Amino acid sequence: MKKTKLRRRGLALLLGALLTAVAACGGSSSSTTKDSAVDTTAESDTTCTTPDKVSVVLQWVTQSQFAGYYAAEDQGFWADECLDVTIQAGGVNVVPAQVLAAGASEFAVTHALKTMTANEAGAGLINISQIFQRGGYLQVSWADSGISKLEDLKGKKVGSWGYGNELILYAGMRLAGLDPEKDSTIIQQPFNMSLLLNREVDSVQAKIYNEYAQLLEAVNPDTGKLYQPSDFSIINLNELGLHSLEDGIYARSEWLTDPAHEDIAVRFIKGAMRGWEFCRDSFSECVDIVLNNAPTLGLGHMTWQLNEINKLIWPSTSGIGSMDSAAWQASIDLGVNGGILKAAQAEPEFRTDLNDRALAELADSGVDLKGESFVPQTVIVTEGGK
Repeated sequence: MKKTKLRRRGLALLLGALLTAVAACGGSSSSTTKDSAVDTTAESDTTCTTPDKVSVVLQWVTQSQFAGYYAAEDQGFWADECLDVTIQAGGVNVVPAQVLAAGASEFAVTHALKTMTANEAGAGLINISQIFQRGGYLQVSWADSGISKLEDLKGKKVGSWGYGNELILYAGMRLAGLDPEKDSTIIQQPFNMSLLLNREVDSVQAKIYNEYAQLLEAVNPDTGKLYQPSDFSIINLNELGLHSLEDGIYARSEWLTDPAHEDIAVRFIKGAMRGWEFCRDSFSECVDIVLNNAPTLGLGHMTWQLNEINKLIWPSTSGIGSMDSAAWQASIDLGVNGGILKAAQAEPEFRTDLNDRALAELADSGVDLKGESFVPQTVIVTEGGK
């Protein structure tokens, strides 16, 4: 059940008359801020009268990949911050960087390389919180394919989603001495594993938290049982050192020049942080929240996905959302050396001060923002992800 957006603690009720001297937040996201006297921690004693309205666009459809944001809305964590947040699901025709650059959303969840290429075209976007600490890109082939490294893709039929998802694969292939457009036959890959399962291609792109699970959820017609990891050859691009930071929170640099918008960004990040902590510590309830928001796949798949997503976030030794500058530089190096980016960035396209403020404001709230004792769930694969 959602928490009400108009919260009063018992002490605030007793001292209601005194609260008239405290400025409540209000107005639109383009013109308002919160009074400096207002405590914006999770235990705020103040009342929000008119929340700031903002939106966040996700890079794909409703699924556990974005569970923390749905939990932040469902559990009232953004409401606690005097925010009214609209979550816009992504899709094939939704490019978060374009939506954000056009001013149609205040925030976007997207990947570093995708955003860097958009910035080369003048998008003016900046990373303000790096939620995923690790990458989830895989290249998957049959175990009997003879493909165990990227060099083995030469002369093969390779499935690729496109829409910017091919960038890290293409960069990796070039670093392995291959020209993706000449040395392999690139075939448009649907957002499922049908091409590989039907042996129409030799290798496909997959995310460890999504498409790889779809393979394990499929029935092997030769055995009548579910496929096993041993049936496939997995190339983990992150383990190869092909680092490209995924799923960070971005905003427009120009929008953030207004101190009121910086304040909104800090409150947005705080709500998201609490949402992801909730999904780590209240795992089953978080899966239910995702399911209540109409995902495309079922309980089994969403459970697998949230478990794998948590592994990409936790532990976060410097605090969730913290930027590892070495990982950012590795993303740049991959883009430049892999022929994706024209040149290295003249100025850093990330800032850490807003995430640091969010961490500091939540420091005394009892929220565990590092997850150093995080232990993944044991998830049983179900047929069809049901």
